[in-house]
Amino acid sequence: MRLTSFTDYGLRALMRMASDPDRAFSTAEIADEFGVSRNHLNKIIQRLARHGFVATRRGAGGGAMLARPASEIGLGDLVRLLEQDQALVECFAPDGACTVSPVCRLKGRLFAAESAFLAELDRSTLADIALPAPVSAMT
Repeated sequence: MRLTSFTDYGLRALMRMASDPDRAFSTAEIADEFGVSRNHLNKIIQRLARHGFVATRRGAGGGAMLARPASEIGLGDLVRLLEQDQALVECFAPDGACTVSPVCRLKGRLFAAESAFLAELDRSTLADIALPAPVSAMT
């Protein structure tokens, strides 16, 4: 299974926020740290904020921070949210058409594999994968 860059960048940003949960991180700071597009990261942070994983503040001292403890944020929930518009295969999409659908033996196996993947992620939280605090924050 391959996750989209949207999910990859979202997880990286959350891992950084979990390293210092009382601090607000600017999108620019996170984007620069991981070498990702600020514009793309803004969209990710907005989705995470709309769904209650991240709280945002504007202005001086503003930025994004976890909206609740990392130990209460399941990795499976995050991946489901960040991948919500991305079907594993075309036939999983709401409007996905497949010419072999009536006789396909693959769809059920792929669905089971995707379910097992998410079930494994459901066993872990953001706290389990938080990045170590940056060296500058430790001195």
